[in-house]
Amino acid sequence: MSKNILKEIIPVTTADCFTIFSRNKSTFDYPIHYHEEYELNFIKNAKGVKRVIGDHMEEIDDLELVLVGPNLQHVWTNNNCKSDKIFEVTIQFHKDLFDEKFLHRNQMSFIRKLFEVSVRGILFSRETTMQLEERITGLDKKHGFDSVLELMSILHDLSISRNMRTLSDASFNSNDTIYHSSRRVQRTIEYINQNFDKPIKLSEVSKLANMTESAFSRFFKARTGVSFVDCVNESRIGHASRMLIDTNHSVAEIAYHCGFNNISNFNRIFKKKKNLSPKDFRESYTAIGKRVFV
Repeated sequence: MSKNILKEIIPVTTADCFTIFSRNKSTFDYPIHYHEEYELNFIKNAKGVKRVIGDHMEEIDDLELVLVGPNLQHVWTNNNCKSDKIFEVTIQFHKDLFDEKFLHRNQMSFIRKLFEVSVRGILFSRETTMQLEERITGLDKKHGFDSVLELMSILHDLSISRNMRTLSDASFNSNDTIYHSSRRVQRTIEYINQNFDKPIKLSEVSKLANMTESAFSRFFKARTGVSFVDCVNESRIGHASRMLIDTNHSVAEIAYHCGFNNISNFNRIFKKKKNLSPKDFRESYTAIGKRVFV
């Protein structure tokens, strides 16, 4: 993790299940940071604010709900926001709030998958956010066991909601791995992340899965929702994003280190994925760091 990124020690104690903050505010002034706990963040009336989750940057609308997984760097900055009547609810809870064995019970499968994907950050749809707004904003009115049950119910409803969107690239938060139910898929992703800086051939990976190339391509796309080539590029872009933030290497050096043998191809794929060139991405991230640490 970059030395310029604050590790936050959040106020939830080991004796508590979670902590919740509801506040009206006129500005976002907390620096880019990470912490070991999960964080569910509801924000209203903040259109134009810039959200940074891992290596993903985006200007938000007037209503949003985001789940941030453990040790994933994040920040919201004022950017183009004109509102001085922002409302925010932040819920933070321990990584081990739910026992690992408990999470692997059949009835907990959706919440388990939600937590697995949250290492990339999850943006929930506007429809889901509106449906859960009253319950999230009212959670601080509940106490004791009722509050824990309500949080579990909210998390379950989020886990089965439609049109949620993952934000950061899978390989950016390298300390965490999204585990897939398929061992073949998991082995493939581990192989890609271990060899992202080398040529990766479909023929080699399909042999690891004991499948033909065509059968493996169909299988991988069906299980992950992305093609094998897109998965390789996502891994490489994730590692490149991390290097753009954490090192002073040139864009060309980073491109070649991350398995791209053509700088133009790297720039094209990076911009398609991030809506910014590698140079602009680095400058934007650096500007955020300078602004929040002065």
